[in-house]
Amino acid sequence: MSKSTIREALKSLEVQGLIKVTTGPSGGGMVVEVPLDRTLQLLQNYLFFKDVSIDDIYTVRKLLEPELAAGAVPHLTEQDFEALEASIACCDRPASAHGGQDIVRQRQEDVNFHDILAAANPNPFLRFSCELINEMIRQLIEFRNDTPQAEHERFGQANVKIHKAITKAARERDVEKVRELMTVHMTEAPRYVKRMKGKLRGRLILDSEIRRRVRARSVSPVGLDEVDSAGSGE
Repeated sequence: MSKSTIREALKSLEVQGLIKVTTGPSGGGMVVEVPLDRTLQLLQNYLFFKDVSIDDIYTVRKLLEPELAAGAVPHLTEQDFEALEASIACCDRPASAHGGQDIVRQRQEDVNFHDILAAANPNPFLRFSCELINEMIRQLIEFRNDTPQAEHERFGQANVKIHKAITKAARERDVEKVRELMTVHMTEAPRYVKRMKGKLRGRLILDSEIRRRVRARSVSPVGLDEVDSAGSGE
């Protein structure tokens, strides 16, 4: 087998995020952990060809998120609580005081709240499943341009209220209360999304977009991703 063939094979594996290639006398290909962004990309592209609705997403969220949050409670650190409270504070301000892009950022931050809880849960499969759903919500749910700003504000304040209650119960290490509150949250959220005429935006996630997201996160404040005009459902 020629060197050029091997080189192309290694390059293909590196592009897929399966190996890291280093140069030099002791260089070569090393197997690495598959990045979460890459895994989410492949699954989102798989679901592009399926008839997935907002109801489908929230049916699964209602089953998984309460268990995810309850399982995270014993493992939340003071740093986690500070991150949760910072996320809430970002959204706990009148949307009318900001431009449209800031409203989108607030909806993105609503989802980041759930990512913080996911990171604290020790169950890797449950954590990954919820992170996948969060990323789909973040990237694929959009609202019509004629959605009244008042609806965004009502949705945002409802999220702030329930997030505060969940954080308070978690600080008290009340696992059952957290589970109960998250169930309520996952029941109410899709009603707001529908009232705001939210819908799934079917599209393929390209490698170039994954690279752009990674670069954006490296220079953006913690918890704020690059966002577009689509918006995000909680």
